[in-house]
Amino acid sequence: MSHSMFLLLAGMSIVTYLPRMLPLVFMRADRIPPRLQAVLRNVPYAALGALIVPGIFTFHEDPMFGVVGAATAGLAAYLRGNLITVVGCSIAALSIYSYFY
Repeated sequence: MSHSMFLLLAGMSIVTYLPRMLPLVFMRADRIPPRLQAVLRNVPYAALGALIVPGIFTFHEDPMFGVVGAATAGLAAYLRGNLITVVGCSIAALSIYSYFY
């Protein structure tokens, strides 16, 4: 491996690692302001939107495919399922839907 490639890899590693490590080192859970905690609780639902919404508009053979997936994801998120549960429920519902139609 060339010297410049090693430096590039090391730099990318540091830039990726620092934002993940610094909050764990310098912040304690009891010192996080309640307003920031509320924002952080909504991050999984923002990620859900980034994962599910594009799939709604890229229809399968049937436009109802996107509607069924969105409705299932919305219901699971409304029932306070975590991100993995919401995505898993959507996948299961779409698997059942595609099996019968």
